[in-house]
Amino acid sequence: MADDPQPRIPAWPPKSAPRLFVSSKLQKGGEVRIEGNQAHYLSRVMRAGPGSVVILCDDKTGEWACEVLEAAKRHVRLGVKQHLSPRENVPDLWLCPALLKKDRFDLVLEKATELGAARIQPVITRRCVADKLNLERATTITIEAAEQCARTALPELREPETLKALLDHWPAGRRLFFADEEGGEPAERAFSSHTGAAGLLIGPEGGFDTAEREAIRAHSASVPISLGPRVLRGETAAIAAISVWMAVNGDWKE
Repeated sequence: MADDPQPRIPAWPPKSAPRLFVSSKLQKGGEVRIEGNQAHYLSRVMRAGPGSVVILCDDKTGEWACEVLEAAKRHVRLGVKQHLSPRENVPDLWLCPALLKKDRFDLVLEKATELGAARIQPVITRRCVADKLNLERATTITIEAAEQCARTALPELREPETLKALLDHWPAGRRLFFADEEGGEPAERAFSSHTGAAGLLIGPEGGFDTAEREAIRAHSASVPISLGPRVLRGETAAIAAISVWMAVNGDWKE
């Protein structure tokens, strides 16, 4: 009779381990105290108790396997056990989307994070339906999206600025791909022709007005692009443009 096969050793850390971003820098042997909503999520939603494994990321050193040492009513204390991977190298892509209605802009924040944007710079244009952004709430959306898609680097989320300020302070050497609903070079061809540091400028629901379009096209860094034959919503255009750029110049081709 054949011997019984060796029992499988469970993967460690388990793939089901929850993932969270923390603000403190992590190091082996250190301890982390988590409070507030994150503590509630671990102890009440995920039912994490002493000995449970949690993956923590600090947006500096990468991701770490940690062990719950204490799960109290209002806080969770964890010990940092093992460095799993360094902070990812993020493709140098900035997304510059015009502000949209709250639910639609929430989608832009979430999907831009999932797709790998390095920076999100909201832009205020004449036809924007909003001119303010709750940065704390927006940051929470990007953090939760990064946790869900296993990013180890958070996008840099900036305060909204006017289109004029964006153009006036645009850094030399960085292309500004302008999604122009009136036409431009096909996106894939433009991205293939202009590699390196890049930004994507996406308009609001009503599009850019004539003066804004002329100012953008006149900028030395501007490359007008087309995202196909259909007129896309702002959130759809942002998602489509990032996807094509990542496929041509980003980390999708690796």
